[in-house]
Formats: sequence, C-alpha cells, structure tokens
Amino acid sequence: MSEIEIQLKKGVLGLCVLALLSRGDSYAYEIASRMADAVDMGEGTIYPLMRRMQSDGLVVTYLEESPSGPPRKYYRITETGRSRLAEQVAEWRGFTAAVDGLIVGHVEAEAPAAAPQEEGEPSHEA
Repeated sequence: MSEIEIQLKKGVLGLCVLALLSRGDSYAYEIASRMADAVDMGEGTIYPLMRRMQSDGLVVTYLEESPSGPPRKYYRITETGRSRLAEQVAEWRGFTAAVDGLIVGHVEAEAPAAAPQEEGEPSHEA
C-alpha cells in the first residue's frame, strides 16, 4: 500500500463511519467489516476511532441483547455527528473536485492520441 493511500484512508475513516451510521445504528465489528470491504481498513483501527468519536460527541452508545453471546454495544450518530458529517462531505467534495481539476490535464496528456485520418477516409464521428 502506498503512503498516499495510507494517508488518504486515515483522513476519511471518520467521514466513512459517520456516513455508515447516518443510515442506521451499528456495532463496532459490523462497522469494521463494512469498512474493510470498502476501504481495506483493519479491524483494530475501529475501536480507538469509535472511542474518539464518542468523546467528541459525534456518537452515543447503548447495549442491545445479542442472539449469540453477550450484549453488543451499538453506536448511534448524534445531531453533532450529523452536522460534522455534512461539513466533512462538503469538504470532501470540494477537495476531490480540486484534485480532479489538477490531475485532469495529466490524465489527458497520458491518453493515447487519436490516429490522424488519411485524406479521403470516411469519418466515424457522429
């Protein structure tokens, strides 16, 4: 994994967790599983992140009986968390648009140039 990929993931984990919780309450293992599938986040990362988010007032917890084993600690996004999510989504969209604007010239420069048409050759353009 490249250094840029590691840093990008670190920067958006909280945003991703808040986005998941905005769709419904969840417990840490389930959040970690969904994050692992989406952004290849390790399970050990979720617990410190959830504690920090709880300390910041972005999420609250409650216990719910589990069909197998001890009760599970569920996380619910708070109004503060919803506000932070909206702010972070706006920042993310602005950031990605700016990066796309910077790299679009590079990507276009690397695209293979169209082959020149010979005189008298029919055009395939619509």
